[in-house]
Amino acid sequence: MNEQAYVYIMASQRNGTLYLGSTDNLARRVWEHRNGMVEGFTKRYGCKMLVWYEAHEDLMSARQREYRMKEWKRAWKLREIEGLNPDWNDLYDRIALP
Repeated sequence: MNEQAYVYIMASQRNGTLYLGSTDNLARRVWEHRNGMVEGFTKRYGCKMLVWYEAHEDLMSARQREYRMKEWKRAWKLREIEGLNPDWNDLYDRIALP
């Protein structure tokens, strides 16, 4: 049985620094980024807003998409974000459990 997984983009602000990742637990992973629990890039650059995500059938397909997107130009990533989230709202409330 396959578990759902996600590719996601965190941002420091609208048109700010972007971080692209994948996970099998989007709510937990975004919470970790928002609360500074993840050492490294997102903590250093303040990427605390979930601005884009995409569901996949399993972690392997999510990671493949992540790796392909990491090769993209920044403008392509911005178009992807603005296609789902034109106002750059923080989407965490959409995915967080009540």
